[in-house]
Amino acid sequence: MNRHQRLIRFIDEVWNKGSVATAVELIAPTYVIRHDPGDPWDGQTLDREGFVARLQQSRAPFPDQTFTILTMTGSGDALVITWTWQATHLGALGPFAATGRTIRMSGATVYTFDADDLLTGHWQVTDRLGVYQQLQAGAAALPG
Repeated sequence: MNRHQRLIRFIDEVWNKGSVATAVELIAPTYVIRHDPGDPWDGQTLDREGFVARLQQSRAPFPDQTFTILTMTGSGDALVITWTWQATHLGALGPFAATGRTIRMSGATVYTFDADDLLTGHWQVTDRLGVYQQLQAGAAALPG
């Protein structure tokens, strides 16, 4: 399996479906979140257990989340994807109680790999402000 195939599998099975087993299989013993503003794990180096905790906590408010890869390119030890994301807000996220609303965002992520083609980390930009605005609008629409 080449890096492109591994990354597609990682997005589909790990982030879209929440597979812990696939996460453990595809990531290196340490995974570095080099740049991901607004992510509570920004700047951290995680072991596999820490990555799994991040995966589960990130998916909890949005268990049906779906990332769709729009483009993929790269060279050397890095692949870059652009993507869209959609999910139903079904669990609490910070001050926002579940709204049941569909939330959308887009972004770009640079994933890096080691010599064994295991994922070693990412550098990411996303529209977190847009997510916040959608959550805020959803909260305002709740009966209360």
